[in-house]
Amino acid sequence: VQLQASGGGLVQAGGSLRLSCAASGFRFDQYAIAWFRQAPGKEREGVACISGTDGSTYYADSVKGRFTMSSDTATKTVYLQMNSLKPADTAVYYCAADQTGWSALERMKIAQLSPFDYWGQGTLVTVSS
Repeated sequence: VQLQASGGGLVQAGGSLRLSCAASGFRFDQYAIAWFRQAPGKEREGVACISGTDGSTYYADSVKGRFTMSSDTATKTVYLQMNSLKPADTAVYYCAADQTGWSALERMKIAQLSPFDYWGQGTLVTVSS
């Protein structure tokens, strides 16, 4: 399993970015893929997740209504569209994958106790005020 995240950068508050996660080595329909982020001095936070099993999605309250996760099964790429960015969104963003038959919400509920198995390298998002 390999995950390659890209798309980070510097953006002004209110702007948008789209992160991409190119996946390989596994079947999309057997895995949940999620985006996590970690800001300096803070714990890692689960941001969004999509379940390959049932197509359900999960969003953290902090990003609900601003971030949208989608997937392209043909290219095995997962996207995180981030709109109305805030300085508080500044963090290193990671994509992760885990083989599961659970819904996105169910899998993210236990993400801290049971970390995802596979992780890509991070991509830095910096939002200036």
